[in-house]
Amino acid sequence: MDTALTRLVGVRHPIVQTGMGWVAGPRLVSAAAEAGALGVLASATMSPRRLRDAVREVRSRTQAPFGVNLRADAGDARERVRIIVEEGVRVASFALAPSRELIAELKDAGVVVIPSVGARRHAEKVAAWGADAVVVQGGEGGGHTGDVATTVLLPQVVDAVGIPVVAAGGFHDGRGLVAALAYGAAGVAMGTRFLLTSDSTVPDAVKARYLAATVRDVTVTRAVDGLPHRMLRTEFVAALERSGRARALLHAVRHAAGFRRVSGLTWRGMIRDGLAMRRGKDLTWSQVLLAANTPMLLRAAMVDGRTDLGVMASGQVAGVIGDLPSCAELVGRIMEEAEETLTRLAAAGRSGPDR
Repeated sequence: MDTALTRLVGVRHPIVQTGMGWVAGPRLVSAAAEAGALGVLASATMSPRRLRDAVREVRSRTQAPFGVNLRADAGDARERVRIIVEEGVRVASFALAPSRELIAELKDAGVVVIPSVGARRHAEKVAAWGADAVVVQGGEGGGHTGDVATTVLLPQVVDAVGIPVVAAGGFHDGRGLVAALAYGAAGVAMGTRFLLTSDSTVPDAVKARYLAATVRDVTVTRAVDGLPHRMLRTEFVAALERSGRARALLHAVRHAAGFRRVSGLTWRGMIRDGLAMRRGKDLTWSQVLLAANTPMLLRAAMVDGRTDLGVMASGQVAGVIGDLPSCAELVGRIMEEAEETLTRLAAAGRSGPDR
């Protein structure tokens, strides 16, 4: 299926596997890329040295294009940009809008820049700064999210910018891909659907919790880091919501120390990133500390399998997913269903509404 997205990044299918922290590692990314989608490596939870190793591992597994997701507000963002340029990575994606200068630096090096946004004004800003495309996530999406549904936000952004738009939030099958294309998108991005594949390294017990969830078991809470965060509702999340702010901050400081060791950041670097985060999102210092807590709470579940001590970011689509295909099976199934849907719609159009 040929779209502006496939032409821009050189993939066979207009599908993006998003850069989920602790989830989108070399195995998942290379499997998604081999299946013809754009696999995106999550780098925010990696040290720069580990990022370079991970990029090389993906490269050893596939010759297909792939991307790396970066934190635009990280103190070492330029070092990470240098790594992906030196390693010949095709795409740089961002969870927050990168600066005009960072976009220019990447584009000068031949890297395709695709920021993720949750509001029309943010899409307009990065488009004016030279972004090549934009991923727009509606409120159905997992992790940090907004409150505007994809079906409302997507057409707003498509109408507002002149660059390819990739739709995220609520997509898991071929019907959703066709719907996104009908709205004017150039493809879809999916996180939870790729997390729930056999190529994902998330522990089986954690995947089982996702598969058992209904749509009502996926909630939005501010208890983790003070910001709206969509995840599975568990006993642990309920306990966080009941606990006082003072207790939450104590846990946050302890987990921030753990994240410092895993990520390779210094305390100075973490404080610098905290300042950038505080300015970028207008957070209080309490919220900054709670935000530092989040990566380790996610790691506890996604790496260690401790659903009793961790959180599981999730899109609402978890409630309608019931299997664990390989990335190749998933992408093939989506594209087959999309073609069947387009054929059915074309036949309906030829027969007319009165027949």
